Amino acid sequence: MAKDMEGVEPARDYQDPPPTPFFDAEELTKWSLYRAVIAEFVATLLFLYVTVLTVIGYKIESDTTAGGVDCGGVGILGIAWAFGGMIFILVYCTAGISGGHINPAVTFGLFLARKVSLIRAVLYMVAQCLGAICGVGLVKAFQSSYYVRYGGGANSLAEGYNTGTGLAAEIIGTFVLVYTVFSATDPKRNARDSHVPVLAPLPIGFAVFMVHLATIPITGTGINPARSFGAAIIFNESKPWDDHWIFWAGPFIGAAVAAFYHQFVLRASGSKSLGSFRSAANV
Repeated sequence: MAKDMEGVEPARDYQDPPPTPFFDAEELTKWSLYRAVIAEFVATLLFLYVTVLTVIGYKIESDTTAGGVDCGGVGILGIAWAFGGMIFILVYCTAGISGGHINPAVTFGLFLARKVSLIRAVLYMVAQCLGAICGVGLVKAFQSSYYVRYGGGANSLAEGYNTGTGLAAEIIGTFVLVYTVFSATDPKRNARDSHVPVLAPLPIGFAVFMVHLATIPITGTGINPARSFGAAIIFNESKPWDDHWIFWAGPFIGAAVAAFYHQFVLRASGSKSLGSFRSAANV
């Protein structure tokens, strides 16, 4: 009996979902798509509102020329917590509706991994960018004088850093985030560790927190093109626009590398697909 079982692959205790169709026009007829798009818009709006308001508040309280103190406000640590904490909250709230992307780079990585269709990916990115613009717009509306004076939370390269350093920071930072997203939502882990689906927003938020600690001094931390785009649109000054391409190219490259690494190296999806193709050819 034991000999008969030799060479037989044991049954898996998890099931990989089938790849999403590249282009699924039928999605456009489903309310679930538009509900998810609305969820992405609202989540990104709330994300930018709270986080940019935190950045402005910190600069107000630490501005010694305006009555602040050197160590006033929440500091870089508090800003990092604001970004990471909001991602944790919003992913938890929207994961069951839209997947809780809240970031075009995350959407792009999941699209490359065939987790979402082209239509859903494009609509998500549009909703995320519009939500970011509205979120930052609310900050400016409520604190217009402080908003302009303290930079509007816009991303740009800090003095002393060159373009290559900034681009590398965005690529590596986004890789950490998107790699964490893939790992936290991996169906293999979800099947074997029942607590993983419940805790998935926690490592994602914590990844955002850690990346902010490392890269705020370099670029102000983008790793989210919608976040950078919304702030640049509303602040609308030359420096953020001059550096703006970094906050699209870096996150998209980082997301693509993370998708490839997880899907084709760790999960070996490419070799499995090739093996299935060869088996079918030999039948």
